[in-house]
Amino acid sequence: MPGNYRIADRMSLLDASGIRKVFDLAAKLENPINLSIGQPDFDVPAPAKAEAIAAIERGFNKYTQTQGAADLREAVAAAARREFGWDDDRAYLITSGVSGALLLAFMVTINPGDEVILLDPYFVMYKHLVNLVGGVPVAVATYPDFSPDPARIASAVTDRTTMLVVNSPGNPTGRVYTVDELRAIADLADHHGLLVVSDEIYNSFCYDSPFASMASVCENTLLMRGFSKTYAMTGWRLGWCSGPVEVIEKMTMLQQYSFVCAPSMAQAGGVAAMSCDVSEHVDAYRKKRDMVFEALSGPFGLIKPGGAFYAFVPAPEGATGTEFVARAIDNNVLVIPGNVFSERDTHFRISYATSDEKLAEGLEILLGLAK
Repeated sequence: MPGNYRIADRMSLLDASGIRKVFDLAAKLENPINLSIGQPDFDVPAPAKAEAIAAIERGFNKYTQTQGAADLREAVAAAARREFGWDDDRAYLITSGVSGALLLAFMVTINPGDEVILLDPYFVMYKHLVNLVGGVPVAVATYPDFSPDPARIASAVTDRTTMLVVNSPGNPTGRVYTVDELRAIADLADHHGLLVVSDEIYNSFCYDSPFASMASVCENTLLMRGFSKTYAMTGWRLGWCSGPVEVIEKMTMLQQYSFVCAPSMAQAGGVAAMSCDVSEHVDAYRKKRDMVFEALSGPFGLIKPGGAFYAFVPAPEGATGTEFVARAIDNNVLVIPGNVFSERDTHFRISYATSDEKLAEGLEILLGLAK
């Protein structure tokens, strides 16, 4: 007999069909060349693993404080003081990844009907979380070169706009915003009284210029960073955020009634991870980025990504992104259609977080499909 339950209406606002279609097609393949997964192909630094194991062995397996273990918060605060010059009164919250921070932030700052500006293309989660909490996502196109145009952004602001989400280096484009671009966004946000949510999960992966943080130019920024990409700790679910005190306090309260706290042993490992040098991995990803750009810039018109480990590639003329992805998968290469990240279906995303050998093999197949 069917159970006595119903699915909440809000779930109809979530749509995973684009990604699900890719994986449904991929399920038929044996040993595909996977250029779809957004996680590093290197391992967690040994000191972080050792400290997490040691924490488990010494019994550090219970809840931490909701706002995070004191030693990790202190390590995060010290890093922020060095980068931003923030004082000791700054509020910090350790979260279950940046994804957890996003959910908490949207739930405590977005009312039903509030409009949230997303720079299109955008990370897939933003739109769906805004919808989930009753907000209205407003996509502002950054095509063709993924530059944030202040005039376009300003034209999207209404009396219902409360938030602007920034992601640099960006997923799916790899676009890195300059200080001048961030200042222009900050001026606009300040003029309209908008909270800026800055997702900086890829801050360690900048290849052509130093990383610039929105928090360095905009006081009203809710800054989010994590350990998943920089230290390959994707499964550890560990991130942190800082920003306006009242927002952090409300996020902490909500975390108490939801996630409770980030995993304790992951927090112990996170302290050790912050002292690890990952420059060797960043250099390796710069070379992978160059491989992708050299292969695809001519035949596909790819704009050179400046960071993260993605390329957002225009589909060949005459094909949508979805159509080209289906052809790629038919040829044993997994990539993601661009309409998962955008209101347009003109591109596809590849992740070059894989071995050089697999990447070269996949690029060769994609080049063959462009002819």
